[in-house]
Amino acid sequence: MSRPAVLALHYQNDVLHPDGRIRVGLAAEDPARQRVLDAAAALLGGARQRGWPIIHVRVAYRPDYADLIQNAPILKAVAAIGAVQEGSWGAEFYEPLAPKAESPDEYVVKHSRINAFYGTPLDILLRALKAERLLIAGVATHSVVESTVRHAVDCGFEVTVAADACASASPAAHHASLDSMRLIAEIGDVRSALETLQ
Repeated sequence: MSRPAVLALHYQNDVLHPDGRIRVGLAAEDPARQRVLDAAAALLGGARQRGWPIIHVRVAYRPDYADLIQNAPILKAVAAIGAVQEGSWGAEFYEPLAPKAESPDEYVVKHSRINAFYGTPLDILLRALKAERLLIAGVATHSVVESTVRHAVDCGFEVTVAADACASASPAAHHASLDSMRLIAEIGDVRSALETLQ
């Protein structure tokens, strides 16, 4: 089979940095926060060692949010708190998990909805890479991760979710989302996913 592709969703300053505007229930001193960061770093490092393509997906909007249709509570909240404005520090990738600009196997896709496929070249890129299997992780589990996983499955991709490299605003939301996705995707941790998808 073709090599899997990794989708790393929203590893951005506003989402992961302690000074970011979007709270995902991970305080700076919370051990759970460091576990998520460590798992995400292991995911990216493992993919790089194996030569797997990594698509880093970021969300960003114009500073005036004229390009954001605020038709859902989560989207209204983004504008209300002034998060992920294009050109701002908050919209940039969190440095420890940022793409390697010099790598031919790493790509960046920007989106503006909840699902990373919607209105982006993500599907075309994955087809060009001949990817059939996706390893997906990111923040937050119950929004961009689950929405993207569902779309990917509908597009015919086999999907594995690296649960320990995901997080939500509450552990309950995180676990509920993972339980929901078990019907359509494999749910595992980074270590097992990297080994299984060899």
